[in-house]
Amino acid sequence: MTLTQRLSLLLAASALAVSTAALAAPTFINVLTGGTSGVYYPIGVALSQLYGSGIEGSKTSVQATKASVENLNLLQAGRGELAFALGDSVSDAWNGVEEAGFKAPLKKLRAIAGTYPNYIQIVASAESGIKTLADLKGKRISVGAPKSGTELNARAIFKAAGLTYEDMGEVQFLPYAESVELIKNRQLDATLQSSGLGMAAIRDLASTMPISFVAIPGEVASKIGNAAYQPASIPANTYDGQTEAVPTVAITNLLVSHEKVSDEVAYQMTKLMFDNLGKLANAHSAAKDIKLEGAAKNLPIPLHPGAERYYKEVGAL
Repeated sequence: MTLTQRLSLLLAASALAVSTAALAAPTFINVLTGGTSGVYYPIGVALSQLYGSGIEGSKTSVQATKASVENLNLLQAGRGELAFALGDSVSDAWNGVEEAGFKAPLKKLRAIAGTYPNYIQIVASAESGIKTLADLKGKRISVGAPKSGTELNARAIFKAAGLTYEDMGEVQFLPYAESVELIKNRQLDATLQSSGLGMAAIRDLASTMPISFVAIPGEVASKIGNAAYQPASIPANTYDGQTEAVPTVAITNLLVSHEKVSDEVAYQMTKLMFDNLGKLANAHSAAKDIKLEGAAKNLPIPLHPGAERYYKEVGAL
């Protein structure tokens, strides 16, 4: 055997070894969610299970985070493959709005789907006497983790209502469950939470003590000046003791990935989600509002090519 032939065989063997290793390498899918008492987390767990069983060679994990802003920054840094985020936060991330928590435009982000709406839910202990937005003046309120999607929502709504944090007696920046515990302990009067309907922390509070829901009137909603915020209503009897519908605003949640996730993986993530909406609804009722028809429309960032392939395949684009 000549030297040239030996070199050719060695090169072929090396190429085979590299390709075999590449095939054998697992596909890591880290799903970035939110606090464990919110809605992102149970739906994220359900998606992770679908991907673990439905995407060959995948290794999935679920990460509890401070939600939208942290999730988008983690995606940009390649420290996750799929994340939940509010539509207004995604728009701010793409445009690099620093006061929203983004030091530079996050141009690696790619959309997978528009999903269900988050409703702004302002809840107060009945004994606090809070019934309107104006009643929040001088009161103790929690508005979500600092620079989280929820906290950005709080700022937008208070501004439209002519309020600032300085008007409040005390402002805490805490996640859902911690906010509720402080209201139970009479250490807070109210909390603003941006979440899907029927969220666990508010259900827990409503089952523990008398509460009141604070309406966000249509005239306040119209002053927000951001198309991501749409007038909505929390239906009557969503929570214990809530006998009337509550006017509010809603913002669509997005599932977001990034450009380095392969087209095939993004395609499979999108397809498995829409093929298994029933399982997601079993994880949390908010997922019942995920609809294929609008999932690829009015998105603030480009669609991932893998997701786009799926939507074209099923006629949703």
